[in-house]
Amino acid sequence: MVPYSVLDLSPVPAGKTPADALANTVDLAQHAERWGFNRYWLAEHHNMPGIASAATSLVIGHVAAHTTTIRVGAGGIMLPNHAPLVIAEQFGTLATLYPGRIDLGLGRAPGTDMGTARALRRGMGNNDDFPNDVVELMAYLGPERPDARVRAVPGTGTEVPVWMLGSSLYGAQLAAHLGLPYAFASHFAPGYLETALETYRATYRPSETWPEPHFMLAINVFAADTDAEAHRLRTSMQQTFLNLRRGRPGPLAAPVDTLDATPDELAGVNEALRISAVGSKDTVRAKLEDLIGTYRPDEVILTGQIHDHAARVKSFGIAAEILG
Repeated sequence: MVPYSVLDLSPVPAGKTPADALANTVDLAQHAERWGFNRYWLAEHHNMPGIASAATSLVIGHVAAHTTTIRVGAGGIMLPNHAPLVIAEQFGTLATLYPGRIDLGLGRAPGTDMGTARALRRGMGNNDDFPNDVVELMAYLGPERPDARVRAVPGTGTEVPVWMLGSSLYGAQLAAHLGLPYAFASHFAPGYLETALETYRATYRPSETWPEPHFMLAINVFAADTDAEAHRLRTSMQQTFLNLRRGRPGPLAAPVDTLDATPDELAGVNEALRISAVGSKDTVRAKLEDLIGTYRPDEVILTGQIHDHAARVKSFGIAAEILG
């Protein structure tokens, strides 16, 4: 069908530790490599008790060191939190250690609350410098320039593939303008999916590396032996979204039979998670075929925060059987 990848937030299940979460990440990555997944991406979030991938470049290096062929990268690095040179050095180093295997997805959001953003020493402006920061970062990773007074070492000449991430028209427009591949955060913010995708494809400016637009669709997958079991597994992620909206983030909760939520709360969460495939193998296959047929992605990236690690591995395994 299409190349398929994993987006992992290194979830910290209730009753477990970040060390457990990072060990689970390595285990899932090794399974994903054996099952033919194309990429294994980690995401930058801060001050989240349920996410262990805050130091994203470090976790990428750890996963790359424990795998051999799968591409490993960021989905993404929240660039306003960092100086472009620092990210170029980090990912230039990763690409030097693991040549041909490192991806760099860039996002514009802080990946946290505003108080934590201040603690990260991030400017609290409106991110008008983001396009210039992206271009600066790409230049550090590009061919050596004899006249450059500042270089990324390692970094220069590594040509780490840069992706643009987004959940609105902004990222779609910038990706199209720069001729970059584009990954849409449809797994939690699908509101602008159709409009952003249309804008990206219609306004795309070919680049040397990417002569055609290249779009990756993010899909939540909760697969199990039965539809009922899969829907129960999904309640962990639904609880995460409910807690975030209530301002009470925490570890990834165990699944429940009934969600403690008002109808309006539940409707909002389900809308945020509507780009999902939930159910038995046959049900998930039908939903994935529908989503791929509707949006015609060049790749898909699957995510799914499941409390029990064995059930999470099984869910991705079922998806691999379908997509492979």
